[in-house]
Parts: sequence; structure tokens; C-alpha cells
Amino acid sequence: MDSIDTKRLYDSNGNDGAFSGCVVLFLGCSSPAHKFLSIYKDERGKFSVFKVLKLTLIDSVGGLEGYEILKLHDADPFLGVELKFMAMAPCQRFLESYACGSLAQFLSQHASRLLSLPDGVVMETQLKAGIHTLDQSLQDLEICLEHIGQSQPVRLRDDEVSQLEQQLQNSFFPPSQPPQELPRNCFLFQKRVFDDRPLTSADQQHFAAHVGRDWKRVGRALQKNCRALKGPAIDNLAYEYEREGLYEQAYQLLGCFIQSEGRSAKLSRLISALEETKLTSVGEIMLGIQPRD
Repeated sequence: MDSIDTKRLYDSNGNDGAFSGCVVLFLGCSSPAHKFLSIYKDERGKFSVFKVLKLTLIDSVGGLEGYEILKLHDADPFLGVELKFMAMAPCQRFLESYACGSLAQFLSQHASRLLSLPDGVVMETQLKAGIHTLDQSLQDLEICLEHIGQSQPVRLRDDEVSQLEQQLQNSFFPPSQPPQELPRNCFLFQKRVFDDRPLTSADQQHFAAHVGRDWKRVGRALQKNCRALKGPAIDNLAYEYEREGLYEQAYQLLGCFIQSEGRSAKLSRLISALEETKLTSVGEIMLGIQPRD
């Protein structure tokens, strides 16, 4: 197989960005009972054949970039696969894989697995670019590239191919489900749903017993939506109850929040403030979550 002199195939800037071209890959099978065309015409087999083609191309070209399937058509006894290349590198890898027999091997492997073809079935292939049958020129891949570059697409991607592409993408990456709507009067913490309720004096005690010197940080988070805690209110609580210690300061903070907000002083608002200040361990205590081993 001759090496490819790519200089004369590149554009004037020395890159292959201007390269594009089309080739038709004809696929057949030595067993008349297992023709690609017949399986593709059957609605139950259409997607499986398309998946075989995509996996074969990915293996042959080395990825998904630089080419696309434009159309699959009836070329009895073959299934015709029209390919468009948008860059030289993937086109060159495709030709090299086809010429050395790797493409046929990949095709056989994927077809045997996905189409349940019996052992001993031989893949039959043919490659054309415009009026040129490239199988006769595979020893000179530079000529093959020139023929492909001269064969420009005359159509956009077929709607059926677009639908099959989307179906294949969904089979690999199922559409994300919309987030589940929370029931009324509930909130989410650590991906678990909890019933919301007004804060109680027992909550004050739990909070004061475990928040420690971080009570001010929680107060700053609560004050964003609580007028009674804005301005110097938190510093005033710290000064007024300094002698009584951290427990009393935290207890009075939450008491001020409850008294000001009434029934709107919900557990969810306190848990949200604890999450914001990275005190999730205190949130777990407030919700009675057992510590993990």
C-alpha cells in the first residue's frame, strides 16, 4: 500500500479544513437469508443495522468526529451507506481500515453480536466515490482521497437517518427525567424528603446544644429573610448574653427568629441556613439522622 502524499491534498494554508467529500459503502452478506438490505427493510431490524454501522465506523475511524451518515438506500443486493467526510484525517483512517480488512472485521463482529448472524457468514463490501470504484485503487490511497474529494454531497442528511441517530443517542444516554416535584410542606436534605413544620422550643434546645460558636454564622444566614435579625441584632445578642455563654446566645438567636417569624419560622429555613454555613452535621442532629458508620 503506497504512503499518501498529503501535501497536494491540503489547502493553501497547509491544513485539511477545506477537505470534504462523499463515499458510498455497499454492504452485503454471503448468506441470502441474512442480507443487510432485507434486515434493514424490516422495521424490527432497522435500528439494529444502523447501530452495527455506527459501531463499525467508530472502530474504523477512531471516533465520532469528522464524518456523518447521510443516507441508507436500497442497492439490491447491497445496502448502500452514503458517508460524508468533513476532514481528511478521518477519511484517511477510514480508507486505511477498509483497505487492510479491519473495517470488514469490525462489521462482522458487531453484526454477529447485534444481528445474530450464524458463524461462517462472510461480509461483502464495495466502496465507490462518484463513478469510481475505489476497491480497484486501494493500493494508491492518495488517488482514493482525490476521488472522494471530487465527489461532493448532493443532499442533506436524510430524515430517517436523523431519527435513527437520535434513537441511538437515547439508547446510550436516556433523556434525563424532570426533577420530582416535592409534596407540599416538605423539603429536601441530602436527597431525602422531610416534613416541614414550625420550629419548637425543643428545636431551640437541640440547636443551642450543638451549634457552638458557629451560632453567629447561622444567624447571618437567617437574617437575609428575617427583619428582626438584621442590622446589629446578632451582635446585640452576643453582647447581652455573653456571660451566659454560647448555649444561651444560640438559644436566644433562634428564639428571636421564632418570635419574629411566627408560623413562618419553619424547620426547612433553619436546615437551609445550616447547609449554607456548611453545618450539615448539625442539620442531621436536628432531623434525627443517625450518623454513618
